[in-house]
Amino acid sequence: MLPIAKTVMRTARSRLAVAAVVTTTVAAAAITATVPAQAAAGCRVTYKVTSQWSGGFGADVSVANLGDPITSWRLTWSFTAGQTINQHWNGKATQSGAQVTVDNANWNGALGTGASAGFGFNGSWNNSSNPAPTDFALNGTTCTGSAGPTTTTTTTTSTPPGSDVLARAHTAGRVVKTAENTAQYTWPGVYFEGRFRGTGVGVVLNDANSDYDIQVDGTTVASLVTPGRTTHWINNLTNAEHSVRLVKRSESPWGAGEFGGFVATTGGGILTKPAARTRQIEFIGDSLTAGYGNTSTTRDCSSNGGINRNTNANLSFGALASRSLDADYQINAQSGLGMVRNYNGGTPDVDFRTYYDRALQHVPGDVWQNPGTWRPQLVVVGLGTNDFSTAINPGERWTPETLLAAYKTAYQGFLDKLRARYGPDTIIVVGGLNGFAQPAEQVVQDRNAQGDSRVRYWYYDDPSLDRLGCDWHFSLRDHRVISGLLTDYIATLPLTW
Repeated sequence: MLPIAKTVMRTARSRLAVAAVVTTTVAAAAITATVPAQAAAGCRVTYKVTSQWSGGFGADVSVANLGDPITSWRLTWSFTAGQTINQHWNGKATQSGAQVTVDNANWNGALGTGASAGFGFNGSWNNSSNPAPTDFALNGTTCTGSAGPTTTTTTTTSTPPGSDVLARAHTAGRVVKTAENTAQYTWPGVYFEGRFRGTGVGVVLNDANSDYDIQVDGTTVASLVTPGRTTHWINNLTNAEHSVRLVKRSESPWGAGEFGGFVATTGGGILTKPAARTRQIEFIGDSLTAGYGNTSTTRDCSSNGGINRNTNANLSFGALASRSLDADYQINAQSGLGMVRNYNGGTPDVDFRTYYDRALQHVPGDVWQNPGTWRPQLVVVGLGTNDFSTAINPGERWTPETLLAAYKTAYQGFLDKLRARYGPDTIIVVGGLNGFAQPAEQVVQDRNAQGDSRVRYWYYDDPSLDRLGCDWHFSLRDHRVISGLLTDYIATLPLTW
């Protein structure tokens, strides 16, 4: 059975505090990726240490929603002095290291504009320092005490007319231009970046399958859940030049999303699109690369929104590492697929190689037409978990020996394809984890023996990984750890970018 968070009811304490009451008030102005479908546009938190004794303390927390009404909430913060939560009430608390997450209880999830909810907990401290947290965030919104930009969604029945959206928005992803001058796509993490002048911007979308984040000036201001055919507006910005970024959070290999462009508010204008970045990295893999279930705080996601609500490819290790290196990137990853064998032997007539060449994963025979601008200096491949993580079932065509041989042969063929596509100078990194580290490393050794020294092996199964994402996948913390490991590893490579 997978472990799930446990809520402990409040217990009485016989030892009252002798330390002074500590109160801190903080608050927020933007929206980031969260499990709840709504995101506040502003919030204020009051954190009060109500009692303190040797090794322990009690605290009350009040969170006020200063933005649009929400039907559920999640408050996060980080302790800075090793504090831990032992018991809690009026909320569902979990803790991973210093990071604390509290979800609403069944009865206090709905918060109108200006409404508050409170909860409390008993915790442990080091008897030396017990500072109040300062990085509270409500549904991903950093709490600053004031409301930020407002967002509204307009449902439309047709795509607003306009010029070629790719002429006004930068993207590095695999997209297909339609006859209506929109852009279609399916791969996770696809992003569009633009610039505008004015007090607001609209984002034109048609997608009933995927979730998105909208960022203005580097801050996430809206999270959209399967928005359908809409124009989502970000308003009440300062009248100035701004950047805007739309990013696809979840996987949808079964159906395409459609981006219809950025539109300006009255009196504003869409400006020249941002320049493409000089550095380019392509990530190829499975669910671990796609960010599957990474925003969840429990491995069982059956009751907290499911896989898609808890997935954010924008916070996967590849996206994080790329942004830290100021690189454009693609995340060409699909859950459940292996190099030759899929998870638990499923759908044996296809594997990852079936879909890799496609722009739209659900269209048989589709081939992405590289516009000539995608020339990654670095490709990171992580395939093998699904090939080897489950036992071979009766009736499958494999034995352990034939599976291993087929995996290595297919991997060499896949490397041949990448080398032919991107040329002799691109560095290709083959990633390995427990369960397929030796086969992956053998692939690289065989490749090097053939004279291709720019194929490298990278083992990244760090002992600190907690795998607290859905179904034992990498958590947000894990993705941050792996991003750091990858960035350090990239620094050792002979890249010329």
